[in-house]
Amino acid sequence: MGIRITTLSENTADIGLIGEWGLSILIEADGLRILFDTGQSFSVTHNARALKVDLSKIDRVVLSHGHFDHTGGLREVLGQTEGMDIIAHPDALNPKFAVREDTEMSIGIPFDRKELEDMGARFNLTKEPVWITENIVTTGEIPMVTDYEQVDQGMFIKEKGSLQPDPLIDDLAMAIRTELGLTIILGCAHRGMINIIHRLQEITGEERVYCVVGGTHLLRATEERLAKTVAALRKTGIQKLGVSHCTGFNASCRLASEFPDIFFLNNAGVMITLP
Repeated sequence: MGIRITTLSENTADIGLIGEWGLSILIEADGLRILFDTGQSFSVTHNARALKVDLSKIDRVVLSHGHFDHTGGLREVLGQTEGMDIIAHPDALNPKFAVREDTEMSIGIPFDRKELEDMGARFNLTKEPVWITENIVTTGEIPMVTDYEQVDQGMFIKEKGSLQPDPLIDDLAMAIRTELGLTIILGCAHRGMINIIHRLQEITGEERVYCVVGGTHLLRATEERLAKTVAALRKTGIQKLGVSHCTGFNASCRLASEFPDIFFLNNAGVMITLP
């Protein structure tokens, strides 16, 4: 089973493409085209045209969580289709906030659900894993099982009108099961890259991890977390590691030095083909 992964939107872009804070990755596997996240605004549709990717041929969208930089391009994508099945956690459509210098900011999906449904969005909102094919699955909710991965405390939801820390239980990822092990696609990994790997190993029954691509949310990771993350990755037997978006410069350098033969920066325009 051949797999092609094309990054359509990311903070940094190849020549001729637009870089934009956020992420969107096209996965072609098992005869399907799955768009994982939609970037922040119009970068996905612009870059898709430049890369000669026909968004009208997408079979479905998976949203990793409800932040604007992963959902803000959804209206633009829907405008290229005649309707679309969208897999996400129920909380992905709820309001989300951050506080910067005592100012409350909205950071959730910038669209009303009805507006999207009027454009043809068909939401499959579930807390459970979704088997898209016999080899492709989403995590559903991700348990926090490691002792060194924590959800960023700078993000909030509202309960009874007051801000409360957002546990980001809507955070999800997906995997493709192959003969060489799991290929794992991350959005932001708010609940921890290693927690995600453990979850997908449990769901699929496959311990080997062949490839991990996407945002790892290590941009504010402590030295302890980085060291334990590296050790955990080594145990999986990982053979390809492409980081994006919220990994951060320091963590990217650390991972590049620890995994020099398999590491790459997964920017907009990067296309990889896997067995």
